[in-house]
Amino acid sequence: WAGDIIGIPNHGTVKLGDTFTEGEELKFTGIPSFAPEHFRRARLKNPLKMKQLQQGLHQLAEEGASQLFRPLNSNDLILGAVGTLQFDVVAHRLEFEYGVDVAFEPFDCSTARWLRGSDADLKAISDKYGYNVALDNANDYVYLAPNRVNLAMAQERYPDIQFLETREIS
Repeated sequence: WAGDIIGIPNHGTVKLGDTFTEGEELKFTGIPSFAPEHFRRARLKNPLKMKQLQQGLHQLAEEGASQLFRPLNSNDLILGAVGTLQFDVVAHRLEFEYGVDVAFEPFDCSTARWLRGSDADLKAISDKYGYNVALDNANDYVYLAPNRVNLAMAQERYPDIQFLETREIS
């Protein structure tokens, strides 16, 4: 029935916000993805499990368990969450569902902002702030600001780029 909520076990085929119909053409406003308040860097205890870690973090981010960010100038995998308990949940699920033993370390970031602008502007900010500019799980550009002053300076230097507090999941 309309409005029923169902659970479908899957890994990557059905994403948060997907809609099932019997053929009707529907268009929805996307679900907002809010900027996380807590950030951690994932550190593998067994480096041979990198592929499983990446797959697990990607799939858990699709489910909404956390947000995954990959800085352009490093190989770090950064997780963002609204609450710190989410890191424990992700670590538990990685261990028992993907066979990955991971530790989460503090990461110097106070906020994230999704970037919207021309390709040239996004390239310019990426070249200048490559350790602060990352790609999220949907390959959208995100600015990971270590503090509010840094964010304000980046906004001032790149006035043609929008720094958005939410990203619409479509």
